Amino acid sequence: MAKTGSFFQWALVRFRSETILILLVVSVFFCPMWQAIAATDDTKNDTKEDKTSMEDEYIIGPADILEIHVWREPDLSRTIPVRPDGKITLPLLNDVQASGLTPLELKAGIEKGLVKFVESPTVSVAVQEIHSKNIFVLGQVESPGQYPLQQDLTVPQALSLAGGFAEWADKRDVVILRKENGKQTRIKFDYKNVSKGKHLERNIVLKPGDTIIVP
Repeated sequence: MAKTGSFFQWALVRFRSETILILLVVSVFFCPMWQAIAATDDTKNDTKEDKTSMEDEYIIGPADILEIHVWREPDLSRTIPVRPDGKITLPLLNDVQASGLTPLELKAGIEKGLVKFVESPTVSVAVQEIHSKNIFVLGQVESPGQYPLQQDLTVPQALSLAGGFAEWADKRDVVILRKENGKQTRIKFDYKNVSKGKHLERNIVLKPGDTIIVP
């Protein structure tokens, strides 16, 4: 009986040891995996929030391409450009002011207008292409040209969109041309100092129509 009791005690201790070892292995393997999944979910949520924020705050302008979707009303849904006068033409509503509004404001206006024709209309408005707000990057960059102006775009970010500096570019003498109140102003930008964290107050946010010239 003593031998039998010792055997069971030994078996119990071994079982406990193996169970603890298995739990340790499982925790080492699965914890990082769940952390990665959680991090991915957080990133997706942040991206959705950023996109939603941009759609809520963006001001529609002439030449922008809009996607208007009316739920359960395909004949009223369409992708349409904003005319130079800032309006779009929609079935039943004719001319609707779009320029100067956010997508949410335009959505509310269209729904209000459709109430006379459609029961409880549900409308979504998305900006498919931005053409009303552009900047120009010219001179010694890899890909000079016209670029859509995203929210809070700084000079270094715009230069990055243009492929960065060409080999012989003068990074200390970058110039931004800006037209305000009918007058053109010339703003000097020292890329080298700003990129080193100096004079960050000069790292201005670009405005529609700004032209960056890299000598």
